[in-house]
Amino acid sequence: MVRLSIVSDTKSNQTNVAFAQEFKGLYPYLMAIFCGLLLISNIGAVKLIEFGPIITDGGAFLFPLVYIVGDVLSEVYGFKAARRTIYMGFALAILASITFYLVQISPAAADWSNQSSFENILGFVPRIVLASVCGFLIGQLLNSYVLVKIKEVTKEKKLWIRLIGSTVVGEFADTLIFCTVAFYGIITGWSFWNYVLVGYAYKTLLEVVLLPITYRVIKVVKAHELSYQLK
Repeated sequence: MVRLSIVSDTKSNQTNVAFAQEFKGLYPYLMAIFCGLLLISNIGAVKLIEFGPIITDGGAFLFPLVYIVGDVLSEVYGFKAARRTIYMGFALAILASITFYLVQISPAAADWSNQSSFENILGFVPRIVLASVCGFLIGQLLNSYVLVKIKEVTKEKKLWIRLIGSTVVGEFADTLIFCTVAFYGIITGWSFWNYVLVGYAYKTLLEVVLLPITYRVIKVVKAHELSYQLK
């Protein structure tokens, strides 16, 4: 059962919204899932995928789930807690890039003949790294900020508005920044805009399709967090 504290002051009821305390309950697990999905998606994104006229990258399989988990964190724990998780994911993405770079430039063993294969898949590509971390950071912060701001107006009602509204803003910023920094000039003409628009539409529509699951997850997490209360 979700426990909400009762605020007698009418003005307080108009301005305060409910959030759970950080670092308790399910928050650490959600943070770990968020960071894990991000790292896996970043590795998958190095491959461009083409399904007929549709061009996307390997990150399309899991990356939308990063935003869904981000929505759960923002809705249940607030912008401050979500922002801390976003910064953690950002730091781990940088760490992964630095680690892969150090492995790449380390001398290969005499009997190991896969150096070029390693560089092609996990090699440090400054442009891709910059695109990934910038798109992720700006997109996720906007996603969380918009969701919380909408919640300040809607309170516990109309969850679908803040989930979709935050996704539309966050995914657009993320997709546009990543595609432009990573592949502008490499993918040219209509193919580039096809890549941008298809990626944006796919990620946004997938989150809309998964709304019932997101609703259920948020409900379960709120019910589990006994600290979920007005702040």
